[in-house]
Amino acid sequence: MHHGDKPAGPASPLKITFGAQSAEYTPEKLASLPHTTITVFNGHANANQTFSGVPLIELLKPLGVTEQPKGKDFRMYIEAEGSDGYVVVYSIAEVTPYIHDGTVIVADTLADKPIADNGPFQLVATGEKHPARWVRNLVAIRVLHAE
Repeated sequence: MHHGDKPAGPASPLKITFGAQSAEYTPEKLASLPHTTITVFNGHANANQTFSGVPLIELLKPLGVTEQPKGKDFRMYIEAEGSDGYVVVYSIAEVTPYIHDGTVIVADTLADKPIADNGPFQLVATGEKHPARWVRNLVAIRVLHAE
């Protein structure tokens, strides 16, 4: 079943966890943080779209995730989950500007409007040829270590 077919559940706060550390973000709390705007090509919509949101690394740093990974840090990866149970993985390198030139944000606006249909939050990344990892109705982000 395609992950866009299920109805979106009620919006819940975005929960981010790293080991024993965790944080929750409501739309109001995320809106209060410094935002980055990115323009990305959405193959499904066949159009460029402009999203604004908070760089994912800025939400991970308060929990103790390094923004300059080295050595064993590269075993870290991020699971991002939507309200419908759809889960994707990003490596720590992909979300740190220190290593990677892509930008991964937790977006809360599309074309300057709240992301109503896919919201309140959507994970969006530059440098992706297909929006398959742009998790809609983002409800959980977990930072984990590969064995």
